[in-house]
Amino acid sequence: MPSNAPSSDRPSVGLVVAIDGPSGSGKSSTSRGVASRLGLRYLDTGAMYRAMTWWMLRAGVDVQDPAAVAARADEARIVSGTDPLGPTITVDGVDVGVAIRGEDVTGAVSPVSAVPEVRARLLELQREAIAEATTDGGIVVEGRDIGSVVAPDAPVKAYLSADPAARAARRAAEEGGSDVAATEASLLARDTIDSGRAVSPLVMADGAVHIDTTHYTLDEVIGLVVELVEAVEARA
Repeated sequence: MPSNAPSSDRPSVGLVVAIDGPSGSGKSSTSRGVASRLGLRYLDTGAMYRAMTWWMLRAGVDVQDPAAVAARADEARIVSGTDPLGPTITVDGVDVGVAIRGEDVTGAVSPVSAVPEVRARLLELQREAIAEATTDGGIVVEGRDIGSVVAPDAPVKAYLSADPAARAARRAAEEGGSDVAATEASLLARDTIDSGRAVSPLVMADGAVHIDTTHYTLDEVIGLVVELVEAVEARA
């Protein structure tokens, strides 16, 4: 497991850092940065939902039919690598790290993610990954329901948000110059779906610290989350 900090400065074994927030809020970059700085593992739960969506599309499942998606939710073998410097994700042994970021997956991930059987299956895998990581160190987990559902007992919880325009600009830049206005509309539509779904909606978990990243640099946001970890460790 990678470590960028001396062992004497590392957080205690078993630490879970839960980072939630909407798309474009800086969750992924912040989570990887915090994990790398503290020598922790890293889990991108959003990539797991994208991987499931990729599998459904490849299998010819109608992703708009919840019953059809539910019926096959246990078939995909999804494995997440937890190295923050090089996170990986495979489906049935195939590296899908690039494929899951395609437009077809992006356009289908919300309905697949809303299916309770999908969430139950991936919740099981997420908790397994967390349990494994916390036996010899700790882990930073990012998503939309980490502090509220996946790891409600996490001692460190952060909820990242940002102005919609800033989120759209970041996401458009990540996607190679996509139309910012269209990207913002897409993000807001995703927010509505994620916040309104019946199972594990996007919410700020009890006890989470809200960080508006709009006017902060990435390094500054990473530093703020590291400070949260250090404060918890100091009280332990």
